[in-house]
Amino acid sequence: MTEPRTASDLLTAALPDAAARELYRAILREGGRIRAAEVGPADAAALDRLVEVGLLVPLLMDASYSAVDPRSVTDRIGVDIRLMSARLLREAEQLPDLMDDLTRAYDAAPRRHDGPAGVRYLADMAQIRHEIEQLAQAYRAEGLTAQPGGARPAGLLPDSLDRSRRYLERGGTMRTIYEPAARLDGPTVEYAVEATRLGCAIRVLAAPFKRMLIFDRTVAVIPAAPDNSSAAFVEDPATVAFLVDVFEQHWQQADGVNWAGLVAGPAEPAVHDQVGRLLSQGLTQRVIAGRLGLSERTVAGHIARLRELYDAETLFQLGWQIRGARTRESDA
Repeated sequence: MTEPRTASDLLTAALPDAAARELYRAILREGGRIRAAEVGPADAAALDRLVEVGLLVPLLMDASYSAVDPRSVTDRIGVDIRLMSARLLREAEQLPDLMDDLTRAYDAAPRRHDGPAGVRYLADMAQIRHEIEQLAQAYRAEGLTAQPGGARPAGLLPDSLDRSRRYLERGGTMRTIYEPAARLDGPTVEYAVEATRLGCAIRVLAAPFKRMLIFDRTVAVIPAAPDNSSAAFVEDPATVAFLVDVFEQHWQQADGVNWAGLVAGPAEPAVHDQVGRLLSQGLTQRVIAGRLGLSERTVAGHIARLRELYDAETLFQLGWQIRGARTRESDA
């Protein structure tokens, strides 16, 4: 039998299985003793298990087996577990020394510092993802993410979900902001359903915002190019504090979403409401389409239904009436 390496392994190796337990109880009902000749082929494995565990002792003189008090077995297992625990503690104390050469190599590895103090720039996407994973490992308390652009890239969602799961399992918290158009993308909605089930909080914001990731309010990752082809890793405390404040303001303005409900039913009412909200802010049809990730024709359809609903002749009149209706709802 393989030597147990953990207390769980030790318990598994030391405790009888269901068949062995039933045979032990049957032997007790017969007075706590059984002859070898009385053990049928079906009970042979259970008998061997009881002997291995120590609940039966073979008596060679008369070819029989005698039951042992389980308390003695329990005491023996307890001693073994305590000894194993002491050994594991000693090994844990040795880990820093055993990993010292790799730790020193990691600390001595070159880092790119081609920007001002407190800022590092990376242009390789694979290296950017690697650095973000390193930050998620090093800063485990809180993750703040703002992801504009509507639908998330489907190819990145499995890795994102796995990273989120590991982050939350280590005790961290995560908050994410999306654009409203994210509610229209099936894979993004499915990701949000699973992520929120794990403990993430995900809201949508119908206003412009910039992409950012912030770890433990200590390190921020922001785009360093308009096409997001490079990233800046910011550790300057004042700059990071400013970005955290921006995120918190966005978070207060953002709306919660019943992501599971979007899977169960259509998202049309939410989009209809978003078009009305943006229209009441004075945005044009083209700007609304770009903001929500929709075609202008789709937005025009929503506006046409809103004009019928509010009996408005012009877009200006429609926006005014929607704004007035929202004001009255807020007052109520």
